[in-house]
Amino acid sequence: MGLFSKFGKKKEALIACPISGEAIEASQIEDETFAAGILGFTVGVRPAEGKVFAPADGTVSMLFDTHHAIGLEINGVELLIHVGVDTVSLEGKHFTPHIKTGDKVQAGQLLLEFDGAAIEAAGYHQTTAVIVTNADALGEIHSELGPKTHGDPLLHIMKK
Repeated sequence: MGLFSKFGKKKEALIACPISGEAIEASQIEDETFAAGILGFTVGVRPAEGKVFAPADGTVSMLFDTHHAIGLEINGVELLIHVGVDTVSLEGKHFTPHIKTGDKVQAGQLLLEFDGAAIEAAGYHQTTAVIVTNADALGEIHSELGPKTHGDPLLHIMKK
């Protein structure tokens, strides 16, 4: 059984936008690593509000100690949601998690809150990277860019 056996007979997985805001190409993210897609297939979101929601049902595979990034496992898709650029340097300041590693989450569940104005005032961009870290194993991925409300379609992943 392959990776997509978890999808059942479906040939496509949908990952919703975890943050309301403007979905942008990776190349527009203010960080070279994210902009180049080095960590996997990447889309950026310029947040309209400081809330991160579960983009689908899944499991929290990792919550960074500094609360700026969340790893999720969603039906074989490994997703990293990284709030801001270099925000690890804030050491958790301006971030309030509502989950912990190992939690089962449902689509639309509030995962994390952050103070975008305070992040910007501290000299950091709040552009959030949404990264499929195991993209090479999954197949074709398409993104839907533009204005988004959390829960709107963001990534379509096609079975190889």
